[in-house]
Amino acid sequence: MIAGIQKNIVDTMQRSGMAGIPLKALAIPLFVLAILAMMMLPLPPFMLDLLFTFNIALSLVVLMVAAYSKRPLDFAVFPTVLLLTTLMRLSLNVASTRVVLLNGHTGPDAAGKVIEAFGHVLIGGNFAVGLIVFIILMVINFMVVTKGAGRIAEVSARFALDALPGKQMAIDADLNAGMIDQNEARRRRLEVSQEADFYGSMDGASKFVRGDAVAGIIILFINIVGGLIIGVATHNLPLATAANYYVLLAVGDGLVAQIPALIISIAAGLLVSRVGGEEGEDVGGQMIRQMFSIPRALALTAGVMALLGVIPGMPHMIFLSIAALCGYIAWWLDNHQPAAAAVPAPVVSETTAATEATWEDLQPVDPLGMEVGYRLISLVDKGQDGELLKRIKAIRKKFAQDVGFLPPQVHIRDNLEMKPSMYRITVKGVVVAEGEVFNGMFMAINPGHATGTLNGTAATDPAFGLPATWIESRQKEHALLAGFTVVDAATVVATHMSQVLHTQAAALLGREETQALLDHFAKFSPKLIEDVVPKLLSVSVFQKVLQNLLEEGVHIRDLRTIIEVVAEHAPRIQSADDLTGLVRVELGDAIVQQLYGRSGELAVIALDPEMERMLLSVFSPNTNGVDNVAMEPGLADLLFKGATNAANHHEEAGLAPVLLVPDRMRGPLARLLKRAAPRLRVIAHGEIPESSVIRVHTILGAQS
Repeated sequence: MIAGIQKNIVDTMQRSGMAGIPLKALAIPLFVLAILAMMMLPLPPFMLDLLFTFNIALSLVVLMVAAYSKRPLDFAVFPTVLLLTTLMRLSLNVASTRVVLLNGHTGPDAAGKVIEAFGHVLIGGNFAVGLIVFIILMVINFMVVTKGAGRIAEVSARFALDALPGKQMAIDADLNAGMIDQNEARRRRLEVSQEADFYGSMDGASKFVRGDAVAGIIILFINIVGGLIIGVATHNLPLATAANYYVLLAVGDGLVAQIPALIISIAAGLLVSRVGGEEGEDVGGQMIRQMFSIPRALALTAGVMALLGVIPGMPHMIFLSIAALCGYIAWWLDNHQPAAAAVPAPVVSETTAATEATWEDLQPVDPLGMEVGYRLISLVDKGQDGELLKRIKAIRKKFAQDVGFLPPQVHIRDNLEMKPSMYRITVKGVVVAEGEVFNGMFMAINPGHATGTLNGTAATDPAFGLPATWIESRQKEHALLAGFTVVDAATVVATHMSQVLHTQAAALLGREETQALLDHFAKFSPKLIEDVVPKLLSVSVFQKVLQNLLEEGVHIRDLRTIIEVVAEHAPRIQSADDLTGLVRVELGDAIVQQLYGRSGELAVIALDPEMERMLLSVFSPNTNGVDNVAMEPGLADLLFKGATNAANHHEEAGLAPVLLVPDRMRGPLARLLKRAAPRLRVIAHGEIPESSVIRVHTILGAQS
């Protein structure tokens, strides 16, 4: 018969297409159906014993998983587990109530041995004590544990949602700086979204547990009152016997259901009250590390306990034993904690000082270097898994993908003569940027719309010059809610390094990098390289063309187009500046898209006819070059002031500061304005794509 039933079930699943569904996909639907079945179908006492025992074991598993989770999102399914375990307890209450009211007159074991055992343990022969203890357990669960966990979840959900824009901006800043790739950014965005969803779900799921506690109290009194009425009126039991049976069964039933509820509530409290600790550390390790890391606190506790222990009338043995234990732990921690590593002073031995100088003492200048104070050594130390080393690798990779060549390796060394928290970035031995960061603290940067003030050390973002404040880690969430962009010390230095790489790109493209770039491109187009460099053009002139492009912020990723233009014009033109202008015309689409994005309308700064005429006469073909241009001081001052004001006006309007000029004056004018208005980009008419629409937003002229 059983075989026939199994065959019918298999046939039904095959006909319905469920045979291919994995078992774990059916686990939750089957579990919910089992819960509904427990509410509607009568269960024998043995099955109730089995299910109540399973409920206790399940609650313990949930508690252990919550205790060993490294962070709340490691147990992100907890709100669903909370709902299902609550429904299971309620269904067991319904099933046991049915058995208690139907068979309670037969004795205390009418609903199974588990309920009987819990009832005897709690009541202990006194019904009043049993009821009071049960109600106290319910109050602890409802008023203390569940209410506190629900409040924490509510506040955490609100903070997580309010901090969502700031966290997204921080992720975008890391992505734009090249410190993370698209996959890491996608993972972080998903984690931020999941965190907000988790606390929101926990806020709602805690209401299930509170409702479960209220339902437990109501079910208890229904079982007692209903059992007494049924026992006395239906089964003609004496009142004392009916009370003995039904009160024991009702209290045992409530207790065996509410103890797992209390365990689940404790698990919820552990999960939502957890704050960030060290990576890979669970809540137990975090508590031990933080509570027993200060020997002085334990020593003071031992002293207070010893004073209480010698007061007349106190239990001296217990107090003095605890005092001795706390004192021993304080002594052990004080003698076994590792001492802070002192920074050794540089020692110059007499032997070294007297050594004869050799050619080995002459070290080549690093193309790209960084010097750090001793407090920042941990950021760049391989042995300590320095975070800044990883960021620099990612920055070089992102720079190569965006700009078009691989920058030199960053040579990092410590400099004990610098301030402990300072760093310097050097290009060819020259300091081009420096700053000060505080390892272990966070820089809160005001992007322009942040509100409120922060307690900390005022500073300036070294990369972009924005106002900022160094804050402690405990203020991080508050700063994010206020609209600040919060980054750590490694991120500040890495962003500054990325900005320096882009501004110094032309200086970083040396002869070695140019040759490496040509060798790499020769793997894909060997014939093209062989015909152009060095047959038609020397490597040095080709390097100068690339440097000219980089100086004006033009990326050289499209090396094929650059080489093809050089191949076409090099037989008759050997000037790097002239070749640069021809290359820019071919790269016009890329240059415009780099400045304006994919917008079809280009808002530009234009010269008025009078200014254009005067400049054309200055940059006439008769001049010998930009350095020898004879420009009147008044005209130069007017041009510089007008260009600066126009660039600032465009930036305030949220537009790219771009000056549109005739082709033949673009190069000399761009070099002339580079120092006066470094953010201003100068493009020629021939570089504008035919599909673009030009809109003159500002006029640069004699009246500017």
